[in-house]
Amino acid sequence: MADLWEELQSVANDAPASFTAAPGERGTIKAKANFNVNEDVAALRKAIEGIGTTEKTLIEILTHRSSSQKQAISKAYQETTKRILVNDLKGDTHGDFEKVLVALARPPAVNDAKWLNKAMKGAGTDNSILIEILSSRTNKQIKELSAAYSEKTKKTLIQTLKTEVSRDYGKAILLLAEGARDESTNVNANQAKEDAKALYYAGEKKLGTDESKFIEILCKRSIPHLRQTILEYKNISGKTLQKSIEKEMSGNLEELLVSIVKCAVSTPAYFAEKLYKSMKGAGTDETTLTRVMVSRGEIDMLDIRVEYKKLYQSSLYKEINSDVSGSYGECLKMICGGED
Repeated sequence: MADLWEELQSVANDAPASFTAAPGERGTIKAKANFNVNEDVAALRKAIEGIGTTEKTLIEILTHRSSSQKQAISKAYQETTKRILVNDLKGDTHGDFEKVLVALARPPAVNDAKWLNKAMKGAGTDNSILIEILSSRTNKQIKELSAAYSEKTKKTLIQTLKTEVSRDYGKAILLLAEGARDESTNVNANQAKEDAKALYYAGEKKLGTDESKFIEILCKRSIPHLRQTILEYKNISGKTLQKSIEKEMSGNLEELLVSIVKCAVSTPAYFAEKLYKSMKGAGTDETTLTRVMVSRGEIDMLDIRVEYKKLYQSSLYKEINSDVSGSYGECLKMICGGED
């Protein structure tokens, strides 16, 4: 992320778009003007109930309606057919195409809750999913996904996490899961300098590392404050906070704290990197690709495209086009929304 440094210098006091933009502002999936719920329900029924599913109609509707419009469609679909839209999509489509359509049809909080639940089910925990979701969501999003999680599992997210995570990493994850990060937009430069010093003396300047100081600052402070702290840290120590964390920490705690720092610098760049890694090399990580494209489609996909081009000198659309095909590929390209 070093090449983002100059950019960060100039926007240190601005909150990143993802943490301040309302859904639809920087996303490619937007509310449809002149939305007609009955027309959409009729079109979906025709696509699903006819001989052979018309994939094009499913893609067109589910990638060109806002989340609230899609919930209105789901409700009207159930009232009209006495069936659940998500179940019909599952029954009529297969594989990665089915997964992306089902995720597009569900509310974002339900998707997050289901992804977290799956990450903690069975033997072992998929910590990378816990880290991605909890380090990149706003307090409001965390409150909403927690409510959806409780509704689905009849347990609170915090209760389940306590059985899955432990030690310093566990403390940090549980703090994030409370959804209580400071969200003020005013930055106190002196406080940011104090926090940068505290981090420096808890890590680089200390024999051993005081992890609790890193956790307290990175999991509680506001995003604009963290951006300023990251700048001050570089001034004090001569190296980036990310580099220091990578040197001082290891394992899940390192991955979590680095993710928080990356999201503070630029959430869109963080997700551009996730998308790049899901497609590079032999084979494609469709699970990550689907999760990121769907979860960011209505939030900051326009910014992710810009960051992707900046970081990898190639357009996200072209990478998707060369990496995945068929109806699944068409659906992802529609979410991407442009070739630039």
